[in-house]
Amino acid sequence: MKKWLKLSLITLIALVVAAQVVRPARTNPPIDPQKEIGAHMQMDPAVMATLSRACNDCHSNRTEWPWYSNVAPVSWLVARDVNQGREELNLSEWGASKEKEPGKLLGKICSEVTDGEMPVATYTLMHPQAKLTREEVQNVCRWTSSMAKNVAETAKDKEDDDDD
Repeated sequence: MKKWLKLSLITLIALVVAAQVVRPARTNPPIDPQKEIGAHMQMDPAVMATLSRACNDCHSNRTEWPWYSNVAPVSWLVARDVNQGREELNLSEWGASKEKEPGKLLGKICSEVTDGEMPVATYTLMHPQAKLTREEVQNVCRWTSSMAKNVAETAKDKEDDDDD
C-alpha cells in the first residue's frame, strides 16, 4: 500500500511538471482608444472606476495576468475565462463590434451585476476588491439604462434620417 501511494505521488508530480509545458496564450491585444467604450459612451467616473476594477481583467484588453496564470492547470482555466469574457463583452473593442447591439449589451451588463452573475464568484474569490457594493450595482444600472436610452434615440434619429 505504501509503495502504491509513493508511486501515485511521483506520477502526480510528474504530470504537474509535464503540464507546465502546455502554456496557453496570455495576450493583451493592442488597445485603440477610439474603440474603447469611453470613446463611444459618456462615462460616469464612478462607473468607469467600477468597470475598471471589477471587469477589465476578463472583459478588456487590459488584463492583468496574476502569478497563478503561469501555473498549469490553473493557467488553462484563466486563459479560457479571459478569452470567453472578451468574446462575450470586450470594453476595449466596444466600437469595433458591429454584430452586437450596444443597447442589449448595456442591458445585459445591468442584469448580470444585479443578479450577482458578474463578476463571477471564482474571480472575486481571488480578487475580493472586485466585489460590487449595492451602490455600485445601482450606479452601473443607472448608467447602462441612460446609455441604452441614448443608443435607442440615436438609432431612431438615424432611422428617421434614412427615411427622408
